[in-house]
Amino acid sequence: MTWTGAAVARRRGTALTTVLRAWWSARARGGTAHALVGLPLGAVSFALAWVLPIAAVYCAGWSLMYAAPEYRVRTVALVVLAVVVPLPVLAAVRVLTALQRRRFRGLLGVDLPPPSPDGRWSRPLLRDWVAPGTWRQVAYHGLALPLGALGAGAVAASWLAWTGVVVALASGGAHPPARAAALTALAVVALLAAPWVARGVARVDTAAARALLGPSRSETLAVRVESLSRSRADVVAATDAERRRIERDLHDGAQQRLVSLAMNLGMARAALTDASGPAGRAIEAAHEEAVQAVAELRELVRGLHPAVLDDRGLDAALSGIAARAPLPVRLTVAVTPRCSPVIEAIAYFTVSEALTNVAKHARADHAEVVVERVGDRLRVVVSDDGRGGADPDAAPDGTGERTGLRGLAQRAASVDGTFRLDSPPGGPTTITVELPCAS
Repeated sequence: MTWTGAAVARRRGTALTTVLRAWWSARARGGTAHALVGLPLGAVSFALAWVLPIAAVYCAGWSLMYAAPEYRVRTVALVVLAVVVPLPVLAAVRVLTALQRRRFRGLLGVDLPPPSPDGRWSRPLLRDWVAPGTWRQVAYHGLALPLGALGAGAVAASWLAWTGVVVALASGGAHPPARAAALTALAVVALLAAPWVARGVARVDTAAARALLGPSRSETLAVRVESLSRSRADVVAATDAERRRIERDLHDGAQQRLVSLAMNLGMARAALTDASGPAGRAIEAAHEEAVQAVAELRELVRGLHPAVLDDRGLDAALSGIAARAPLPVRLTVAVTPRCSPVIEAIAYFTVSEALTNVAKHARADHAEVVVERVGDRLRVVVSDDGRGGADPDAAPDGTGERTGLRGLAQRAASVDGTFRLDSPPGGPTTITVELPCAS
């Protein structure tokens, strides 16, 4: 690339503007203040978190081994001090960590989250000492002094480099011209690089603070998992509420209108018994379609969320499913106390879908449903004496449609439940679903 004179001038002007802006930028001021404040704060942190407890233990150990018998009282006092010192040290570590977080937030705009989500002052003392986050904080306060000394020294030397220029110019002929020129050039370079030195020191200190004062990777993942669990529970609850609303709207709206339409068509069909023409056949066909639509809509509404499930629980709701099944169903329900509404809805849907599959595909003579609460989990077992060979990933009878088994597994997984299918060729088939009652 060939640079013209105007392009070179513009580039030089841009570089000069960048340097001047960097000198007066908020990042340079914040980084400089952060580095300078870090030195005294690091010294205090190192003294309280490391020097004080080590000195107490050293003095107590030295007195135990070498002190004369007449200094026994002093030895006992030192031992007691060595035992008691860790108590205020723990409080000091917390205070120092809070001060360091304020330094990062106020001067750099960096937020350091606490290392543990349950890091409360009221936690037992022993748990605080064995917590990994506490020892990582202690480690940072041990590094705070060398980091602060190196950072403050580098930043101060960069900003005070102009004094080197003044000294070189004031010395006149005291130094050889080559040495004076080298000192002046070095001082100018250091002064120009001062903003970036401050940023670099702040970046290194921030990396160390994030690693030692912030949450560890496992703690971050635990918080993330907890957040996702809450989000998933909210989604499941919202879906269940939406299902109830759809069921209510269908029951009170569309279903009532279809029933009224079927009744009117039935009355018209009864009144026109002597009509054998196209009008009579049309009314007869419309009446049969309306009756079929009402039947299908009722089945759909029953599969969503029946009102009896909320009012009387799983026993009454599942009794209705068993009574409507086209094959004999033996039902056993023992759920005391009741589970959450979301879990009851999933259990109801599981039994309804499983019995529907049995009626459609299993060629069974009878089925059995057992629903029981085992500890804090709800166990649902649906078995039949059919032909077996059920597969969640296979399309039944070549219809190109999947069975509802995959949907059952997905619903159980949505609340941290488990789904197990045992269906060897020739039967029998057993579906076992376990759900956490508290979800």
